[in-house]
Amino acid sequence: VQLQASGGGLVQAGGSLRLSCAASGVTFDRYAIGWFRQAPGKEHEFVASISSSGRNTFYEGSVKGRFTISRDNAKNTVYLQMNSLKPEDTAVYYCAADYAPTNAEYSGAYYSNMYDSWGQGTQVTVSS
Repeated sequence: VQLQASGGGLVQAGGSLRLSCAASGVTFDRYAIGWFRQAPGKEHEFVASISSSGRNTFYEGSVKGRFTISRDNAKNTVYLQMNSLKPEDTAVYYCAADYAPTNAEYSGAYYSNMYDSWGQGTQVTVSS
């Protein structure tokens, strides 16, 4: 699967952004999708994930209640709505695909090395 992330930008603290992850090349609804982020000098950090059905989601603690992951399988796209952004959310955000053809309710792995494909990142910068 080929993934392309978009929607990043510069926003003030308290603002919002919506990231998109568009997939092509395969049956999108057989993949759980995760969002990760990487700040300068740090490793990939899990942000959120969603099952192929879209019914199950999982969030990292610091974004829970502020970020919402969703998907539109008809458009082969996963979204990450980010509200109440903080300067510590500044990072390059990546989407990744976790192949799960037999379990539509599997919400995706927590660890980045479990994902099969990655998109290029999109920069999110939150100013204070």
